[in-house]
Amino acid sequence: MTHGPRVPVPLARGARGAVVAPHHLATAAGLGVLRAGGSAVDAAVATNAVLAVVAPNNCGIGGDAFWLIWDQAEGRLHALNGSGRAPAAASAQSLRRDGLERLPFRGPLTITVPGAVRSWGDAHARFGRLSREELLGPAIELADHGFPAWDELIEGVERTLQAVEADVGVDAAGRFAAHFRAPGRAWRAGERIRLPSLASTLTRLAHDGFDAFYDGELGERQARFLAGAGSPIRADDITGHRSTWGEPIRGDYRGTTVATHPPNSSGMVALEILGILDHARAPERDRFGPDGVDDTRWVHFGIEAAKLALADRNALLADPDFARPPVERLLSELYTAELAAVIDPHQASVARLAARLPGGTIYLATVDGAGNAVGLIQSNWNGFGSGVVDPETGIHYHNRGRSFRLEPGHPNELEPGKRPLHTLLPWMLFRDDNPEPWVVGGSMGGDAQPQIAAQVISAIVDGGLDVRTAVSAPRWHVDPSEHIGPAMDVYAESRFPDRLFSDLAAMGHPVHRLQAFDADVGHCHAIELVDRGPAHGGTLAAATDPRSAGLPAVW
Repeated sequence: MTHGPRVPVPLARGARGAVVAPHHLATAAGLGVLRAGGSAVDAAVATNAVLAVVAPNNCGIGGDAFWLIWDQAEGRLHALNGSGRAPAAASAQSLRRDGLERLPFRGPLTITVPGAVRSWGDAHARFGRLSREELLGPAIELADHGFPAWDELIEGVERTLQAVEADVGVDAAGRFAAHFRAPGRAWRAGERIRLPSLASTLTRLAHDGFDAFYDGELGERQARFLAGAGSPIRADDITGHRSTWGEPIRGDYRGTTVATHPPNSSGMVALEILGILDHARAPERDRFGPDGVDDTRWVHFGIEAAKLALADRNALLADPDFARPPVERLLSELYTAELAAVIDPHQASVARLAARLPGGTIYLATVDGAGNAVGLIQSNWNGFGSGVVDPETGIHYHNRGRSFRLEPGHPNELEPGKRPLHTLLPWMLFRDDNPEPWVVGGSMGGDAQPQIAAQVISAIVDGGLDVRTAVSAPRWHVDPSEHIGPAMDVYAESRFPDRLFSDLAAMGHPVHRLQAFDADVGHCHAIELVDRGPAHGGTLAAATDPRSAGLPAVW
């Protein structure tokens, strides 16, 4: 891979291990686990646990997770689905009778059974080396003794407190403030934040096992609390939850294999966008760089491809145990060629309907000295999720159930035991001449996630950029302006040339300028296995997104 001009993020190089994540305390914890002899999975659990403490505005143990795990010894890529299911008492028909046309944005009705912690246990049981105490120790210490307040978390707490009071109620806002806010005021930057109830819960998981989150006293406590908060989740829903091991889905992009997570993940959306782009001529390599892609035609084509793929997601993506999405057809050469052919190279289209699903997620990746690799994406969604917080356990619950639909017969209609559509998607790149991973990557960003994946992968494959430049370059995304509507509004970082904005507007795109480095286009992180990585005498190159509080950690 070539290396472009310097961008405001370090490219860290190591030979024995690497960790990337959106907060530097988390990457430090993951690297410590690797240095202690832990596996890539061990480091991923430790990193995720710290993020659950220091970045609760994006993730937490009350949320869901999706994993891609490369097992070097077996030479096989695994997909682990750690997303939760709707409770047995869930009923779209009942909610429709109550006058709801869609689920609320926050509150107890949006909570599905949290799946992340069960997935930690399943991945650790299969691929872990170190004890739970060693993995959760850094997170417990930070929750108990405290960590410095940082700008994005402070802003997220204040913004969410107002939203919870408006959407969920005064009592819920009081519980939120009691757990996450300084008494009677906002945190000051650098002030020490302690989360003792979360530390106690993590300590229990370290001593009793990850399954203790679902079974026994803690599971019963969750059921009682959630029922009291107005959720239909009951003890049987919690104790009965299981993760699912499966096969990744793959697509070819100009000779590079892109692997990602199957539905109910949005991985198929990223592959569909790339499949459409594969039918167009990419710009010359010198058109890619730290200032973005200097080619309006290519950006326009990408926007139009994203519109088509998001519309297919809206119509078809769902839990495959209930309504199997036609993944093979959507990713086929014939279908993506048909979609590419309908794109007008000079004019913005009027998009079909798509759902607007905002972000609130973390992505992390780890590689160990044996060549094992993990991409893990974990979320409470919508920042702090549902706004429902149990001060006794320190668990704040996600609102992933909000992406269910209430229209009768929709593939993603709310049903008992069903997993909702997820925006989450980790990815790995494989070169055709090597069956082992080349790049491990992913991002947060809601609807923007598959669009970010396509842009970063194109920058690496088409532009030959190193991972630092690829994840730092300016990005765009297209989104509906309402919950269900045509995806027309284009948001692009201001580092793109002025000419790009004027050219897109002349094509009919409603274009909105974002900040130069704007989290609205996600936090993307990536690790490259250089010369086939540590297992073959190669090295690692790691980059975290400058839009985040992350720093890459290597040794």
